[in-house]
Amino acid sequence: MRDTVLFEKHDAVALLTLNRPEKLNALNYELIDRLMGLLDEIEADGDLRAVILTGAGDRAFSAGADIAGFADSVRSGPAAALRDFVRRGQRMTARIETFPKPIIVAVNGLAHGGGSEITEAAPLAIASDRAEFCKAEISLGFAPPFGGSQRLPRLIGRKRALRMILTGEPISAAAACDGGLVNDVVPHDDLLGAAFALAAKITAKSPLAVAACLVSVTRGINLSIDEGLAVEASYFAQMVPTEDIREGIAAWLDRRPPRFTGR
Repeated sequence: MRDTVLFEKHDAVALLTLNRPEKLNALNYELIDRLMGLLDEIEADGDLRAVILTGAGDRAFSAGADIAGFADSVRSGPAAALRDFVRRGQRMTARIETFPKPIIVAVNGLAHGGGSEITEAAPLAIASDRAEFCKAEISLGFAPPFGGSQRLPRLIGRKRALRMILTGEPISAAAACDGGLVNDVVPHDDLLGAAFALAAKITAKSPLAVAACLVSVTRGINLSIDEGLAVEASYFAQMVPTEDIREGIAAWLDRRPPRFTGR
């Protein structure tokens, strides 16, 4: 059987590709489980410092949850639907949001439903100028189940988010960038190149400092400012005994590029 998620190593960067192009890379249970397993492998691999996540084909990043796949869970009642569908999807987006290495979503086409929710959860995202974002769940009779009702308002504001969630109207890549859902929009053929260029800038930094930044922002964003500052201080304290902070300071004083080792 074909892998539902492809995995390639490009030096310090892992490239993951959602690989159900004939289904517009819809998120079935097998794909979600495969993605979660690969993220476990990447976290344990000290040579990999960043992840790029994209979709196979030119039409879609992901059209969202596989309706045929989760329909049986819904028919089985609330307990099965929550266990098999909702919690699985929420674990996936939470894993992406809290992953200790930066995940850059390269949105190569449609990002509907769960595809948008993955983008919302990822710390960084670059969109093709062909990309389109849509909260399609309302047309199926339910609210976003993979975290979209919570993350999207935090990213683009309550009123913008509710318009998307309540109408199911799609927005363009440019509108997504203006609202803060993605970082940049690039020509379609330049998408992966732009994602790898961004990853290269990040992987040149201390992996310990990158992880500290990711966790500090993700944990602190929903805390009071005082609690967030305490989180920030705790991660700075963890960096103080490392070789990387000493190397970074020494390189700056010597006016030379730093050589970070992750220790």
